[in-house]
Amino acid sequence: MELNERVCEITPSLTLAIDAKAKALAAAGEKVCGFGAGEPDFDTPPHIKEAAAKALRDGKTKYAPNDGIPELRAAIVDKLAGENKLVYKPEQILVSNGAKHSLFNIFMALCRDGDEVIIPAPYWLSYPEMVRVAGGKPVYVHGSVAGGLKVTPAEVEAVITPRSKAIIINSPSNPTGMVYTRDELAALAAVAVRHNLIIVSDEIYERMVYDGVEAVSIGSLGSEVFSRTVTVNGFSKPYAMTGWRLGYCAGPLNIIKAASALQSHSTSAPNTFAQYGAVAALRESQDCVTQMVRAFDERRQMLLKRLTAMKGIACARPAGAFYVFPDISSFGLPSIEFAGKLLEQEKMTVVPGAPFGADGNVRLSYACSMANIEEGMVRLERFIQTLRKRA
Repeated sequence: MELNERVCEITPSLTLAIDAKAKALAAAGEKVCGFGAGEPDFDTPPHIKEAAAKALRDGKTKYAPNDGIPELRAAIVDKLAGENKLVYKPEQILVSNGAKHSLFNIFMALCRDGDEVIIPAPYWLSYPEMVRVAGGKPVYVHGSVAGGLKVTPAEVEAVITPRSKAIIINSPSNPTGMVYTRDELAALAAVAVRHNLIIVSDEIYERMVYDGVEAVSIGSLGSEVFSRTVTVNGFSKPYAMTGWRLGYCAGPLNIIKAASALQSHSTSAPNTFAQYGAVAALRESQDCVTQMVRAFDERRQMLLKRLTAMKGIACARPAGAFYVFPDISSFGLPSIEFAGKLLEQEKMTVVPGAPFGADGNVRLSYACSMANIEEGMVRLERFIQTLRKRA
């Protein structure tokens, strides 16, 4: 039986596979130190859960409008205007089943067969697969270590062809934690305007920035940039709502309408009562986010301190998200082999850098307890000592 070629060529998400393996080991009684999943270890704040519970009690259990309930779309409009300096109308907002779903809808709406989408590397591993399924072609631009793993306008322009359709900007970044400055974004935006590229700006980690760094929405850098930018965000990371599956995109009306039409025939609207929780997340106190980010920062600093003290590991200081992306190439193992041996010997999970376009690195999430970090660093140090002895 022949299946869809595009679907058959998809590589399953390695981060989800590693997280599943770690959970299976834990269920079997192993004491696993997990640094794999990009999921806050905090519970969803009580006021958000109560808003969803109230919606259930009030009978908000029927289908919602395909684009999202009006209350949530209005809250998103206000959030984007107030925090991001992005002025949209409600009809330019599409609420989906997570930011990942929003991105999938966008690429399906944008890409025609052979259209090229420029993806700065290291990149979130799902971007290329989404582009390919949509019929597009991923084109990679590799940021240098000297440049903080960021790409420059010249590097982007070097890969632009007549088939170039869009560029992805992910700042703060998964997996590197790097954050583009306002000036750096303005320079990249100028390239997009000059070459008529659509900008897909994945801003899911915008609230998680440290060291006084600012997360800037690229769409706010002028009317020409705004008119060609689709902004993607969601509730999973800032509000610890990963299982709620709620994300959204905002952008030019023709793109949002096309994405909405696709959603109407695939999933329809997201969970109705969950959306009332999302309204509370945006409308009520943000202290819960501030407290969570403060905890992430403490963990980040501890993890960096321990990693940079280990011989053979080089690690750039991340300014955002909740990941570190250390270079482990000095040990002479491909990242998948390094991660596999680490899990086998020390029951510690990290994500190989290969699916992110950086086979000399591994990704560690510090969305976990300080105790987990402490124990994990003991296990990692023990593991790399065995590698040095073998060498």
